[in-house]
Amino acid sequence: MRILVVEDETNIAEALATGLKSEGFDVDIVGDGNDGLWRARETAYAAIILDILLPGMNGFKVCRTLRAEGVWTPILMLTAKDGELDEAEALDTGADDFLSKPFSFVVLVARLRALLRRGTTPRPSVLTVGSLSLDPASRECHRGTAPIELTAREYTLLELLMRRSDAIAPKTALLDEVWGPEFSGDPNIVEVYIGYLRKKIDTPFGLQTILTVRGAGYRLVADVEPDHRAADAPTP
Repeated sequence: MRILVVEDETNIAEALATGLKSEGFDVDIVGDGNDGLWRARETAYAAIILDILLPGMNGFKVCRTLRAEGVWTPILMLTAKDGELDEAEALDTGADDFLSKPFSFVVLVARLRALLRRGTTPRPSVLTVGSLSLDPASRECHRGTAPIELTAREYTLLELLMRRSDAIAPKTALLDEVWGPEFSGDPNIVEVYIGYLRKKIDTPFGLQTILTVRGAGYRLVADVEPDHRAADAPTP
């Protein structure tokens, strides 16, 4: 698999290339945002590791431009240490995951492999499940015509559920894809955020569309009124 590394700090770029090659990847390195954008347009990379602070064009603009052009190669964005705003903007511009500098190479490879497992299936311009819609380009969410404000984490979780609409999303998969494979906190964080989503996308509209499949995970369905539930049931 070929990986594109867009990083202008030579020592970091070379270390990444050496490490990734030892893991069996082919690696291309560029140190300029414009060059990175051109390479990503011209070559079908398995994934892109993209720094934010780049000459020519910053990583946010590179990512936003690729997504607007329909290039859905998985992107792992490198953000500043403790840069919560950078992390939020990385997700808002269409990055699939982020990692703060300085980072562990072991963690980077784990996150990269998690992205590769998801694949590069083209994403529709707008995701819809019943009256619920999510626009990956603008990251806007609506129930019918009513706008719904989501945090970056809530958005990522809802997007995963919508892409698996009517299929069961295992809790372990949600933990891995939303919080990252190195997450060592309480796994019940998934239930907490599912509760946040229900309060935003279901409760105000009298619906129960995020269902708990006991012992298996969660399933997002089209608009279901509470009295019409079947075997699946949401939990508080």
